[in-house]
Amino acid sequence: MPKKLAADLADRLEAEISRHTDGIAAKSLFQGFAQEASPRSLARILARLVRHNRVRVQGEGPATRYLPPSPVQGTGNLVAAPATVRGEGEIYVPLAADAEQLRNWVRRPLTQRRPVGYDRTLLERYVPNKTYYLDDASWRARLLGLGRAQFAPRDAGTYTRDILNRLLIDLSWASSRLEGNTYTRLDTLNLIEHSREAEGKDRLETQMILNHKAAIEFLVEEAEGIGFNMYTFMNLHALLSENLLADPSASGRLRTRIVEIGGTVYRPLAVPQQIEELFRMILDKAGGVRDPFEQAFFLMVHIPYLQPFADVNKRVSRLAANIPFIKANLCPLSFVDVPERAYVEGTLAIYEHGKTELLRDVFVWAYQRSCEQFKAVAGSLPEPDPFRLKYRAEIADAVAQIVRKGAPIFPEEIRAVSAGIVPAEARQRFDDMVLADLRHLHEGNLARYRLRIAEYRAWKEMQD
Repeated sequence: MPKKLAADLADRLEAEISRHTDGIAAKSLFQGFAQEASPRSLARILARLVRHNRVRVQGEGPATRYLPPSPVQGTGNLVAAPATVRGEGEIYVPLAADAEQLRNWVRRPLTQRRPVGYDRTLLERYVPNKTYYLDDASWRARLLGLGRAQFAPRDAGTYTRDILNRLLIDLSWASSRLEGNTYTRLDTLNLIEHSREAEGKDRLETQMILNHKAAIEFLVEEAEGIGFNMYTFMNLHALLSENLLADPSASGRLRTRIVEIGGTVYRPLAVPQQIEELFRMILDKAGGVRDPFEQAFFLMVHIPYLQPFADVNKRVSRLAANIPFIKANLCPLSFVDVPERAYVEGTLAIYEHGKTELLRDVFVWAYQRSCEQFKAVAGSLPEPDPFRLKYRAEIADAVAQIVRKGAPIFPEEIRAVSAGIVPAEARQRFDDMVLADLRHLHEGNLARYRLRIAEYRAWKEMQD
């Protein structure tokens, strides 16, 4: 029976290579991990790390060496992938001096940290477009250059829809991992694309992944209509919290009870009227921020700090941070490769000190990492079909109509539907696309057509 590989083997290989700035010979690396996996398995993992730009390779055969990836030059405190391995063997993002100090503060024992409550002046003092947490304009300009899609601007959400499948997997997996979810990326892919639950995992973990998928689809499919309003955020919370709260009625509602957060001396606000007042102020100020990166980071700061919901606040903030990017056709933020401890400690620095510098460095690093990965994906995609772009909503509507009618996949059925949707000169091509979509319909892509699983299964049984 093949040896079961450790889940963190790739991370440990990357960490070991990062310790050798001049590179490490393949033979030495294989010997060091000989008890972990066969040379063939190690070579396969290393090839994947090279493809994802997490390590570099030089030479061939016996002369092969593995090296840390080349650093990307930034401006000021703007730092780039990869995450660094600190002296104690810990994976972390590069930090500026002010962020490093915060990191040391939040690592003190709880008994040495003074209990604090919510400070509303942190929000009240913030003036959109005058106050900046990303306070160097050159950082924001560089992020904008990195985040721009590789084609002319189109409708809101177009770029994100082009890479939707990759985003569904990466963001669902990475955001859930930051909550302690043990699904691997492969587990997540199998669940999202093939509806296969991972063996040995808690049902709550499966539900968390599926909730992320539904929430991401909501943001992308409603790109024109979402915004910094109660409708968007209540629905986002409802989707992310479905079947995960002790009190199901709290899903999609602001909290009315006291909450506590483990591992910190911070005590969130408890008065429901003040929570609603301040939450509306967060949305109002976020909506007034013009820079999409400042806007995204503002949400990552203030939603977890206020804790407006009974639970799932950080998840809401991570997905909401993508709203500015979706609407502006910028590369989304997936949080892939973000060290969990760095993210948690950045949030703790806000809770306990009202300071954003540590989370700022995590955010900037994470966005650059996302750009590297998504642009590699987008670069391999064909140019979107302008006909499908034009009739995207109509195609989805036609597919949904046929499924809900329980109709067979016959050309005459499709023609009957399309006759009332598109002009005669476009009908043949339209019908061909509807036919192709019906043939490729499965439980993993129903949200594109606003179909429920029960509707699809009933239709599928009729086809069989």
